[in-house]
Formats: sequence, structure tokens, C-alpha cells
Amino acid sequence: MSQPKPVKAYFVADTHFGAPPDSHKREADFVRWLDMVGADATHLFLLGDIFDFWFSYRYVVPRGFVRVLGKLAELADSGVEIHFFTGNHDMWVFDYMEKELGIKTHTQPTEFEIDGKLFLAGHGDGLTNLNKSYNALKRVFASRLCQRAFAALHPWVGFSIATKWSRSSRRKGKKNKKKQCRPNEMPVFCKAKLNEKHYDYFVFGHRHEVENEMVGQASQYFVIGEWIEHRNYAVFAGGTFEVCDFAAE
Repeated sequence: MSQPKPVKAYFVADTHFGAPPDSHKREADFVRWLDMVGADATHLFLLGDIFDFWFSYRYVVPRGFVRVLGKLAELADSGVEIHFFTGNHDMWVFDYMEKELGIKTHTQPTEFEIDGKLFLAGHGDGLTNLNKSYNALKRVFASRLCQRAFAALHPWVGFSIATKWSRSSRRKGKKNKKKQCRPNEMPVFCKAKLNEKHYDYFVFGHRHEVENEMVGQASQYFVIGEWIEHRNYAVFAGGTFEVCDFAAE
């Protein structure tokens, strides 16, 4: 009887497939990374903004990302436990991942026990009330009325609007980053959650940075980077959590 594989969990976020520059190159690199992951992964966590935009139409599948979706389906079929978290760019995935690929979808930070350690993982946007205008906009996008109105648009029109919005949002984000006016609400959120119960690790994406700090006596907070300028990912194995760069390997 074969022995079960040792627990090894991979985390990745903010690949933004479909966004310039070089989306096809990012996709090719990501498929190579998934090939590596498939060799020993027991868990894979996709922490949001995997797609620069996605809308799960009833009968239409958005163009592109065929190799990525096929490889994720292959990993899920092989027994890798995969979790997809919606981000602020791909919050309209709905049930596509679960029904078509067998991947569990989450819309909020969710806790997991992995090899005896308790994780709280998510995309990382809208965790507190520090950015009230953003949270208000997110509630609008999450409303059924907004989703039904968008679904009524022809996909050509809908994706054109979404692409322009995404590029505008990215330019604004870069400008705010340069001005250092992006409040980091994640440590605030983590410390508040620790008042409720203990977590060993908090893991997020969203900020397009690599960050690591202690938020309690025995609790660590991580932001695991991005794939626009780098090829960051994180891995947990043997009781150790590490952020890596696939491009450097």
C-alpha cells in the first residue's frame, strides 16, 4: 500500500491574466509553475485576481486562459485540493470554477488547518472600514442588480467596459502607491481576528508586495507578491512557510 504524500501547500495571487504587459508570457510561465506544483502539491490556494477580469456568463466562456484552466482541471482531477478566492478584479467568477473544474470557490477570508497549523487566507481587499469608498463600491458590484445589469450587456461591450475600468484602476493604484497613500489594513484585520482565536498564519495577496511580519506572539502575516513584475508564490511544507520567486529558480 502506497504511503500518502507529505503535506505541501502552495499559494499564489495576482497573476492578472489578460492584463498588459505580456499576459501570454505570464500564462506560459504559470503553466510551467503548475507543472512544478503538480509534482508534490497536496493543496493549492489561488488568492484572487488570477484573472484581470472575469464574468461567468450562463452560456459563454470568456476568451483566453485555456491552458491555465486546463492545467488547473488536470491538477484537481489528480487529487490536488484547490481553492479559488475571488479578488477585486475577478469577483464575478460565481460557480464556474466549482462546477467546471472541481475547484472550491471562496468570497471571504477562510480558515484552513494544514498539517496541524491554522491558516486564515484570502485575497485581502476590503478587510476593514479604513477605505469606506472602496467598500461601498464593492457592495455595489456584489449586488444582484449590478450583476444582472452587466449580464444583460453583450460580452463584447461588457469586456470592453471592464478592460478600460481595470486599466484605469491600475494606473490609479500605481499613482497612490507612489504617494504612499494606500493604507495597509491587513495587519489591523489580523490583530482583530487574533482577539477572537489563534491563527498561526494569515496569508493574503492584493497589495502586489511581499510582506511578512509578526502580528501576535506566535502569529505571522504574509502578503505573497504578484506576477506582473515578478513570479512570486508561497509554499508551506514541514512546518515552514516561505515566499519564493519562480523566475529566480
